[in-house]
Amino acid sequence: MEPSTPPLYAPRTVRALLERYGLRADKRFGQNFLVDGNLLGVIVRTAQVRPGERVYEVGPGLGTLTRALAEAGAKVTAIEKDQRLLPVLEETLAGLNVTVVPGDALAYPWDEVPPDSLFVANLPYNISTPLLTAVLRANRFRRLVVLVQKEVADRLAARPATEAYGLLTLRAQYHARVERVRDFPPQAFYPQPNVTSTLVRLESKGVPDDPALFRLVEAAFAQRRKTLRKNLEAAGYARERVLAALSALGLDPRVRGEALDLEAFQRLKAALLGPTG
Repeated sequence: MEPSTPPLYAPRTVRALLERYGLRADKRFGQNFLVDGNLLGVIVRTAQVRPGERVYEVGPGLGTLTRALAEAGAKVTAIEKDQRLLPVLEETLAGLNVTVVPGDALAYPWDEVPPDSLFVANLPYNISTPLLTAVLRANRFRRLVVLVQKEVADRLAARPATEAYGLLTLRAQYHARVERVRDFPPQAFYPQPNVTSTLVRLESKGVPDDPALFRLVEAAFAQRRKTLRKNLEAAGYARERVLAALSALGLDPRVRGEALDLEAFQRLKAALLGPTG
């Protein structure tokens, strides 16, 4: 681009691209395009991309973050479900070390990603929870840097016995060290969403998935108002074993799942199923 050409993230560039291709942001895909260059820089710096490093992105949109990551030296694979945006990405990412993969990120084979890759994305709001779950379970990324709805960030970083604490919290904190970096206001996007977004960094602990642990956690939060004992019994855990396990951990039989932290759930799993369960 010529020096006088406004950057890709500039609001007038975004509007011009959409107009030229006859497009508008589609709520079905949770599309809100980042138009703040300073905050774009925050994402890239938080990712700490090394030259030649593999970076995976979901929902590249018009290619703003994709381009910034590639210019920082990354080898980017960007997964885009909205077929309408593919010609735009062909234009905005021309000549860069980027592979655009058309398709649904929820169906992507994350377990086939090369180990020690990075995951960096302004996630579509409507798939952030299931996608983060899938990506964390795959255990292929050393760092995840994601821009998510503030409510999702609250859940990722929540503490026990709070409203935001739950299955996603435990999934994230089992696999990674979670850090809230900063909030992004609605005016940083076009069109402006009705919510604040938050940039979150998750540094992988490199631990494999534990299906038995998360079956237990999922059961514990099946009905938040019920006690842990009742939820576990409803999920098929034998009443006698549940009571014995709670007793062994010094827990009140009336305790709710939201009161237990990750370590407590791991000890509960061992008490219920044995050390290799």
